[in-house]
Amino acid sequence: MSARNTPRHAGISRALAAIGGALAVTLTACAQSPEVMLAQTSIVLPPPPPEPVTPPPGDQLAIGPAAVDTTGGWLPDGTTLSPFDVTNPILSQIDPALLTAVQNAARAAEAAGIGLRITSGWRSKGFQQRLFDNAVGTYGSVTAAAEFVATPEVSKHVTGQAIDIGPPEADQWLIANGRQFGLCQIYANEIWHFELAADAQGNCPPLRPNAAG
Repeated sequence: MSARNTPRHAGISRALAAIGGALAVTLTACAQSPEVMLAQTSIVLPPPPPEPVTPPPGDQLAIGPAAVDTTGGWLPDGTTLSPFDVTNPILSQIDPALLTAVQNAARAAEAAGIGLRITSGWRSKGFQQRLFDNAVGTYGSVTAAAEFVATPEVSKHVTGQAIDIGPPEADQWLIANGRQFGLCQIYANEIWHFELAADAQGNCPPLRPNAAG
């Protein structure tokens, strides 16, 4: 028997053949592209993230009271507020010193048998503009409307420095007694409109004929 045909050499030959086959498979796999290898292993890459979208300038929303708020300070017809209802922005947004003066006056008026109510106080710029526009339609011109309704740029309601009082008997009482609280009627044609305008001696400024005068 030759050395080539001994069992020991036959086993070695089979082992070498197995190693050669495994090496060939490994080399073949290494020669494949990454895409093929990913496909064979069923790995799915996530899609790329979307590009950020910026809205064009025309889609930007206008913000601010004058742009979006045309009802701030509005009360339904016939509705009035207690001077102490500070949950309502009509009162919570006015000048604190003015609010205190009105509340003190209301207590004194009540002691005299007069019920003092609030018919208007703080107003947004948008609401004041709406009131002015309505007045232009009612009175026929900007000039005529300005005698009764101020523009948002000059309105003391917009800055929280004016308040309207009712009913008429409360207006008359406040005209006579308001100066001791610092409150003054400002316009001759508006007995309901009051501002904190008295000087240190309790003197009110001369009446202006109207909101434009």
